[in-house]
Amino acid sequence: MSVFEVLQTNVFKIEMPRSIMNDEDFFEFCTLNKDWQVERSKEGQILIMPPTLIETSFDNSELVRQLANWNFKNKSGRVSESNGGYILPDTSVKAPDAAWISNERFAQRYNADKKTFPYVCPEFIIELMSDSNTLKSSSKRMEDWIENGCLMAWLINPKTEKVYVYREEGLVHIIEGFDKTVSGEDILPDFELVLKHLK
Repeated sequence: MSVFEVLQTNVFKIEMPRSIMNDEDFFEFCTLNKDWQVERSKEGQILIMPPTLIETSFDNSELVRQLANWNFKNKSGRVSESNGGYILPDTSVKAPDAAWISNERFAQRYNADKKTFPYVCPEFIIELMSDSNTLKSSSKRMEDWIENGCLMAWLINPKTEKVYVYREEGLVHIIEGFDKTVSGEDILPDFELVLKHLK
């Protein structure tokens, strides 16, 4: 296996006691390493992700495009892409592939956090599975989002053409086939993700 293949299929994990790297230190670490995609687990573990494959990047862009287009018309919130990090109530720092946060929720923290990661959880997120992701680990990540205050989270697996819809009630609904659309329901009124554009 080449070095490139190793980088594409592995997340580098650094065990770091929280007392050594607090929120300010973590933000500075990310600032000093802008070319890296970095997250932090609730245990304080630093996670360094490799770049995505180009097809995954294309799909990520499509997710953000559809969500941003809806939000541009709706103007009820903000949309972030995979570089937008959030400090969640469990102290983890995560950056979903696409996220929407209402103006009301974001306004609670914007002034205080505009020069760092905001201490807030978006109401809605989308995560796209890559070939190196397992359903078990991806599902745990979605559950973490819900437990931290996300109202609805979508996990999309392009390989199997399945969408797993997680809701705050703890329910998981599965949509099969990219010939369908996924509704934003009452969280994102009138938003429909057209899955065939991910092909």
